[in-house]
Formats: sequence, C-alpha cells, structure tokens
Amino acid sequence: MSKKDLMNRIEVVREQMISTGMSKGFTSPETIRLSHMLDRLIILKMSS
Repeated sequence: MSKKDLMNRIEVVREQMISTGMSKGFTSPETIRLSHMLDRLIILKMSS
C-alpha cells in the first residue's frame, strides 16, 4: 500500500468511526472496531 493509499484509508476509516459513533454511540462494538482499525493504520503510517 502506498503512503497516499494509506493516508486515504486512514481518512475513510476516521470518517466512518465518527459517523458510526454519532449514530450508534461511541461505545458501540462497531465504533470500537473502527477505532482499533484506525489505531492500526496510524501505527502502520508512523512506522513507515
């Protein structure tokens, strides 16, 4: 995955997490799953 692709993916997941949090609650399992996915993507970006 290119750096640009990774940054785009981070932005998409971030927007999904915020939207899900607003509609289903910030402690919903789906919001937490997206938060963990975002964490992993950010760590990947930081290590590249």
